[in-house]
Amino acid sequence: MIQSQLRQSSSCAPKRALRWALLSVVAAQLVACSMFSSSKKPEPKPLEANVALFAASQVWTANVGSLGNIQLTPVVNGDAVTLATAAGNVVSLQASTGTELWRLKLDANILAGVGGDGTTFAVISNQNEVIAIREGKELWRYALPARSFTPPFVAGERVFVITADRALLALDADNGALIWDRPGSDGESLSLRESLLLTSVGNTLVAGFSGRVVGINPDTGSLRWESSVAIARGINDIERLVDIVGHYSRVGNNICVQAFQSAIGCVNASLGETTWTQRVNGAVGVGGDENFVYSVDVTGRMQAWDRISGTQQWLSDRLQYRDLTAPLQIGRAVAVGDAGGLLHLIERSDGTPLNRFQTNSSGIRVAPIYAGNTLIAVTNNGAVFGYRPD
Repeated sequence: MIQSQLRQSSSCAPKRALRWALLSVVAAQLVACSMFSSSKKPEPKPLEANVALFAASQVWTANVGSLGNIQLTPVVNGDAVTLATAAGNVVSLQASTGTELWRLKLDANILAGVGGDGTTFAVISNQNEVIAIREGKELWRYALPARSFTPPFVAGERVFVITADRALLALDADNGALIWDRPGSDGESLSLRESLLLTSVGNTLVAGFSGRVVGINPDTGSLRWESSVAIARGINDIERLVDIVGHYSRVGNNICVQAFQSAIGCVNASLGETTWTQRVNGAVGVGGDENFVYSVDVTGRMQAWDRISGTQQWLSDRLQYRDLTAPLQIGRAVAVGDAGGLLHLIERSDGTPLNRFQTNSSGIRVAPIYAGNTLIAVTNNGAVFGYRPD
């Protein structure tokens, strides 16, 4: 089976390369222009006076170098959080103390990272390569047939990759050998320059693109199920982009996602069925817990939805037009960063403010992280801040 898939992949490579040459890639900034009717971006809504109802203190800071133009998703393995920068730095920090565990400077710029299972880590270079790292050293490289803006997913001694033409590949984590290659979809002229959904639920690889969440057999690349979250609509290709963005919320077999600029929804990954969807024009992904799913729309309105039924629980416009990150639930709070470098803590039950902290003026575009009993914020200039409840 694997040998036949390898032969098929090789014969399709020239066609895929040609198709990729014709495929346009849309940057997030271009798409964002279509989200506001006015050419001038609205001013951020003034903040209320900060009343610290959730006490926390900064306990450490570190620096990994300026992030640059990278699609960064930090990976957490126990008490370690690993990050990357566009300039080629891959850095692992101890989440509880901020201590640097290892650092590697690659001789290539990085487009997307980081994937990792605690042993093998992987990033995507701007030269269309998957670069694998082990014990803080480069292990191997694999040349991709198309661009990828999604951090690899590492599990089961394999490195999984989704490319911008919506193809899926599985590589051997030890040596980078191609195990299988599932071709992408035809007939889509634009691709989102953003990280797409790529994870696992049980023994199923779960990916998202073109408004669909799909379950894939990780051993063969065959389709197990497919579930729709959004249907492409609009008068042009930009408006019809509904890829499933990378930041998601999972509780057991229930996985909730954001379809770019169209909808959020939850999928039962055991049955391969969509449980509910709601129209939300957002682009950063969702957060959640066992009760709620938290979304951010393109204007910065935050909403909470019942995880089981999809009914709206609350809506807050207090942080409108602040370019918010995806939300993260931590205890009674929902944490979200903004373009001004503020880290906001919001009451999970009703959306009221609990506290906020100033990191630096370079801004936060990566969703907050929780590891080692520490809330972590990563800023654009590479400063990393660790906070802990008092």
